[in-house]
This record gives sequence, C-alpha cells and structure tokens, in this order.
Amino acid sequence: MNGETTMKSVSLRRACVGTILCAAATLLVPLATQAQAQAKPDRTAKPLLTISGKIGAPDRDSRAIFDLARLEALPQKTFTTQTPWYEKPVQFSGPLLRDVLAAVQARGSQLKAIALNDYKITIPVADSQKFDMMVALRMNGEPMSMRDKGPLFVVYPFDSAPELHGNTYYSRSIWQLKAIEVE
Repeated sequence: MNGETTMKSVSLRRACVGTILCAAATLLVPLATQAQAQAKPDRTAKPLLTISGKIGAPDRDSRAIFDLARLEALPQKTFTTQTPWYEKPVQFSGPLLRDVLAAVQARGSQLKAIALNDYKITIPVADSQKFDMMVALRMNGEPMSMRDKGPLFVVYPFDSAPELHGNTYYSRSIWQLKAIEVE
C-alpha cells in the first residue's frame, strides 16, 4: 500500500465515521427531546405546577413537579379564543392539559385544580381528551404575570364548540394554577 492509498483509506474511514455519527445524532435528537419532556425538574428552578394523586410517574415524594423548562419541553400548542374575561379574542400558548397528564401517567377520572389563592375546581379528565384544553404559559406571545391570570391558566378553546360557552366551562378555566390532584 502506498502513501496515496493510505490517505484515501483514512479519508474514507473518517467520512464513514462522520456519516454514522450524523445518522446517529439524527435518530437520537427526537429521543432526547422526548426524554427532556419527561425529565425530572431542576431542583433549583422555581416550581410552577405540582401534580399529585393517582399518577404513575412521580419525581419527588409522591408528586410530580413542573418548572417552566419542563412545561416548555412538552409539545406546545397555540390557539386564539374569545373569553369572558377579555374584550377581544386572546391568543394562548402552552402544552395541552392531556399532554401534561400523560407526562405524569395520570390514572384518575377527575382533577382537583387549585389556584394560588386556594380556589379549587373539579375538572373531569374526559374534558382534556374531548377538548384541546391548554395549560397556558403565554398570552398574546408574552409570559403571563400573576396580575394577568398567570403564570399558568387552564383555558378551554371556547370558540371551537358552542357547548363551551357557559358557566360550567368558564368556571373550570382556572387561572393562577399551582396544583392538580388526580382523583
């Protein structure tokens, strides 16, 4: 083997290794993103949402703790809807409630949602399957402050179905959400 053949052989091996590494990275990135969504929260980050009760994936004691990064790692959705609390339609974005419940392997039939001021409301889990309910993190593209129903707001897509217009669903749209107990 001469020097030119050896150089071609080394270049060919490097190209093959590079191709294999690129292919592996392409396959692993979606898996890493999925794992990140189910990852444990950063214990130094501020917890925004605690889920307890009938869950199969607790991360601290018998609870699942979500910080902002963990909520943002879930698939994000956006919709615009008219609400009884604002004069104009509002755009909300964040993970769907069903995705949050799936991340903790919720196994109950109803949710007791609790706000920062300890307001409580029961929400049937079936609502999260029937409607694209959201745990909104942003309103009109901006993080929601406590003063403006944040940092988390459970919102139904009111304009998507006439049956959502009424006090039953309006009362289940809990703002300043801090905890969910799966029953």
